[in-house]
Amino acid sequence: MSSDIHERLEEIRDRGLFRRLRCVSGPQGPRVLLDGRPVLLLCSNNYLGLADHPRVREAAAEAAMRYGAGSGASRLISGNMTIHRRLEEALAEFKESEACLLFGSGYLANVGVVSSLAQEGDVVFSDALNHASIVDGCRLSRAETFVYDHCDVGHLEWGLQQAEGRGALIVTDGVFSMDGDKAPLQEIVELAHRYDARVMVDEAHGTGCVGPGGRGLVAELGLEDDIDVVVGTLGKALGSYGAYVLCGETMANYLVNSARTLIFSTALSPPSVAAALAALELLREQPRRVEKLQRNGRVLRGALAEAGVPVDEGDTPIVPLIVGEAQTAVAASDRALERGIFAPAIRPPTVPPGTSRLRLAVMASHTKSELREAAAVLAATVPAAARRASELAVPGADDPARRGRVFDGLADAA
Repeated sequence: MSSDIHERLEEIRDRGLFRRLRCVSGPQGPRVLLDGRPVLLLCSNNYLGLADHPRVREAAAEAAMRYGAGSGASRLISGNMTIHRRLEEALAEFKESEACLLFGSGYLANVGVVSSLAQEGDVVFSDALNHASIVDGCRLSRAETFVYDHCDVGHLEWGLQQAEGRGALIVTDGVFSMDGDKAPLQEIVELAHRYDARVMVDEAHGTGCVGPGGRGLVAELGLEDDIDVVVGTLGKALGSYGAYVLCGETMANYLVNSARTLIFSTALSPPSVAAALAALELLREQPRRVEKLQRNGRVLRGALAEAGVPVDEGDTPIVPLIVGEAQTAVAASDRALERGIFAPAIRPPTVPPGTSRLRLAVMASHTKSELREAAAVLAATVPAAARRASELAVPGADDPARRGRVFDGLADAA
């Protein structure tokens, strides 16, 4: 059997898809030591730079001393602690939601919610570029899955029509993790009202990055009362670890009794919860961090454009440089790393074949000079054939046979 694994690994290598773990020393600041050498970090989801903020660190340390390192059990046994409730209440207030429920990670939240809400005989309508955790939630549910073309509300409506009144759940990322574009939530909500469907939005890359005070895309569009479930993460802009689900009180009680990823998982550790609480307080006290993050995104996009590297416009911190084949992306990433810029190649199955890329992520803690430095290096290392995300169609998007297809195995490691 070991030879079988060896052959599989060799096949992965031959396709340019081999991955290895790199070691970062120190906190997730703009500059880190990567495998012992200093580099500019341009791939972290620590968008607001809060993971190493003194108040966040101190809160985690204090919680460890007061509550211990771990929660000891699942939330339905003895792991539900007062600090969990404090964070849930703070998040619900911040997001203007009736209820909030903490999960162990964004992956566990999406898998748990989708598989709980979608029952046998129902249909889940999922954007073609949704995160892998949503994909796997659909797979674990007993519902049929309809994958609509990326941000294509016409295709979504066609699918809703074919469902003919069956129970429906529309699920989408708010800000898409690999392209940095935003879901057409207003149009999706209108369709949900018309066809009596629930809507679930993953705000993992929206919270702390877009919307008033960093409250996310749902708040930016004023749709708080129109979205049934909002999922968010504590491990990106809030600099900690874990996730949350915002919903009504009845829905929260239902998830406590049905979401297997909550029922059968140890509760979040007190230090992680306390760190997220401190980060949320900083976000509320200092909303200009969000403005700084958005400015930095514009700085990087502008510097790349001036250097001749095509990029899409936008106000999210995610800037994809799409180069095509996996081997080409790996080579570009290696060249950038040689010059001190850490921007790993993102390849299938994280992104569709032919769209391998360097997925750049800015942080509020980057300086303008650091971002301009990065743009100059990338302009010299990324192939001239780099394309904008908006110039690319999802493979097969014009094929009518795709209508109603099940998931094709796309996954997302980010």
